[in-house]
Amino acid sequence: MSEVVPTILCETADDYKATVERLMPFAKRVHIDLTDGEFAPTFTVGVNQMWWPQEWEVDIHAMVAHPSQYVDALIQMKPKTVIFHAETNEDLLPIIQKLKAAGVNAGVALLKPTVPSTVHDYIENADHVLVFSGDLGHYGGTASLMQLEKVRLIRTIHPEVEVGWDGGANVENVFSLAQGGVDVVNCGGAINKSQDPAATYKQLVDEINKHSVI
Repeated sequence: MSEVVPTILCETADDYKATVERLMPFAKRVHIDLTDGEFAPTFTVGVNQMWWPQEWEVDIHAMVAHPSQYVDALIQMKPKTVIFHAETNEDLLPIIQKLKAAGVNAGVALLKPTVPSTVHDYIENADHVLVFSGDLGHYGGTASLMQLEKVRLIRTIHPEVEVGWDGGANVENVFSLAQGGVDVVNCGGAINKSQDPAATYKQLVDEINKHSVI
């Protein structure tokens, strides 16, 4: 069963607090973006400014150039999952093992040009693989459904891995993403730019759970 997960991408502590409060009435699992101004062109709130309600399950998507400089601080926050990008210049295998040893799910994100077979070892060892179809450091982007082919390729490498999607998910395409094999559909702009985030979230959940297109 696929699930809809609201995304938090905030550049200031005040905006972060307001977004958390906006999501609190309905969110159970949340995807929080972290950027460093290097791997991604924007700066979000830093690790030391992150917090969340105790009952939330949190996936942290770290769009950072140097994962080794972040992994210890992120582990201390006790999230459900930490996702680093396969395209960084560091070897992610020791970082994946470190996360798992600490009881945190290890995630690997793939940018649009990245072919799963080129990062076979990361996918084989990961708990979560994120298909990234957005714009680094920004809400939105376009959900390129051609990227769904990656889901099949990822599953040939690691059949049991949880597959996430990040970028451009909305009410119009969320059913197609779920049908394409995506387990976790992260939704940023669709929810956060809505006049009624709770109603939009419910609409997305209803859409993802419908049984047919007709």
